[in-house]
Amino acid sequence: MAEARGGHNVPRNRFEFEHEAETDQSFENALAKARDGTRLTVADAVELLTTGTDRPGIDPARKERVLEAADRRRADVVGDRVTFVANLNNNVTTACNTGCLFCNFKDTAENFETGAETDHEGFTKTPAESREIVSDARERGIYEVTSVSGLHPALALDDEHRERLEVSDRGDLNYKSPGAYETDPGTYVDQMRAMNLDGVHLHSMTPEEAYHARRGTDWSYEEVYGRLEEAGLDSVPGTAAEILVDEVRGVICPGKIGTDEWLEAMEAAASVGLDTTATIMYGHVENEMHRAMHLERVRELQDRTGAITEFVPLSFVHRNTPLHERGMVDAGATTHEDELMIAVSRLFLDNVDHVQSSWVKYGDEQGLKMLSCGADDFMGTILSEEITKRAGGEFGEFRSFSEYVEMISAIGRTPAERSTDYRQVREIDPSDPPFGPRLAPHADGTPIVEWDTA
Repeated sequence: MAEARGGHNVPRNRFEFEHEAETDQSFENALAKARDGTRLTVADAVELLTTGTDRPGIDPARKERVLEAADRRRADVVGDRVTFVANLNNNVTTACNTGCLFCNFKDTAENFETGAETDHEGFTKTPAESREIVSDARERGIYEVTSVSGLHPALALDDEHRERLEVSDRGDLNYKSPGAYETDPGTYVDQMRAMNLDGVHLHSMTPEEAYHARRGTDWSYEEVYGRLEEAGLDSVPGTAAEILVDEVRGVICPGKIGTDEWLEAMEAAASVGLDTTATIMYGHVENEMHRAMHLERVRELQDRTGAITEFVPLSFVHRNTPLHERGMVDAGATTHEDELMIAVSRLFLDNVDHVQSSWVKYGDEQGLKMLSCGADDFMGTILSEEITKRAGGEFGEFRSFSEYVEMISAIGRTPAERSTDYRQVREIDPSDPPFGPRLAPHADGTPIVEWDTA
């Protein structure tokens, strides 16, 4: 058995994990399987992520062989298109008491109470405010709204849920009446209905939010997602996954739901007809075995549901987070690790067609590089993105269609506008400006902002 090792910036002796990055497999065997399309094992994934557990550090030459195999697989599966979507992030609230150590998006919910004297930069939007934001975005051609928020104690699924929470004598439900707060966020159903405008695809309600929306009841996740779907929910973001291994979750997010419950919620969303995505948030305390185990759980979920439209690797941004401030991590993932995470995701997830490169996490230059490492999607316009920015992210909050066309064309690939579910894809001719969204009733090709035509 090869010696346990890890490729990134976290000294392995800080955490005593049961699962270590060690295998009886060899790098060469794993790469051969990847090249010929044989379904990979967890051991294979570890070998590819580490470029071999028989040597310390990442081997640059071996890494390039992994990236090449992934790029070929990408070309075989989806061709040369690089897709993107016209979307808006409308995060409803930053109020949250979960206490995840990787997050600086949330603000302690007590700060939002009437009469609180603590200054903070957080926010809570009413349903009416959410509707106004989405309506304005729709008029500008946006047709996807992603809404992922903190777990505000006043948020309930709907009026029936609120009635149950109001009369409950349990003290463990993280609930306070809306009247305790400066701003009433309404219910989850209120927010869904507010954002459910004609021509807009609503992508919201992570498994963690669904858990919050059933607390204090015996309702199933199917019941919760069924009510949300009736209110206008179209698909579910597979975030709050972080690393789907409980020994890691116990370190970075002990207040969150466990792996099995995350998977249960995702299966429930699929069972009521909702598409989903899936993510991994890596580069903190975990090792390559944890990453490989996570990929296996996503692949098995897709085998069961077929509902996952894309996989999104999210590189941990360490600045301003408790993990960094407490000395639990020194930095995030290295560039080598980022490239290998994209590549191995493409090679391992043989049942998920699309792998996304996040320019919010990687920046433009490295984000484009990921498109030759196995990724084929380049996110969207994202008219607002508070989560990464509040954690210390350095990259922008908006990407115009003209920028997309210019960047994707520059690397010799075909720019293509897509719908959220990838069922509609429109290739864009770089020689035919101006460039704007067209895949919705209110999207007539007009550039989203004036400088789109510059």
